[in-house]
Amino acid sequence: MLRIENMLTAGGNPSANQSIIYTNIGRYFKSYNTIIAFIPLQGKTLISKDYKCSVTTGKYRNKFLGMNLNVLERHIQRNIFTIVDKIDVRYK
Repeated sequence: MLRIENMLTAGGNPSANQSIIYTNIGRYFKSYNTIIAFIPLQGKTLISKDYKCSVTTGKYRNKFLGMNLNVLERHIQRNIFTIVDKIDVRYK
């Protein structure tokens, strides 16, 4: 299973460059051509080392994760989330 959905803008329209990729192992947040985060069905959330990004990407990253940058960084410091160099989309 692989499904891609554009995230919605504040006006309710599909965003051209911000999307969520749904797979049978979890959800990915993609901004332009970069995977920023992965929330697996099991295990730790992965955050790309590029998580500090433009204001627009940051807004959609926060929406995807359900938290602001301060909370995200606390999760990273407490080892709740794992920082990785690169996140590749995988599915079974």
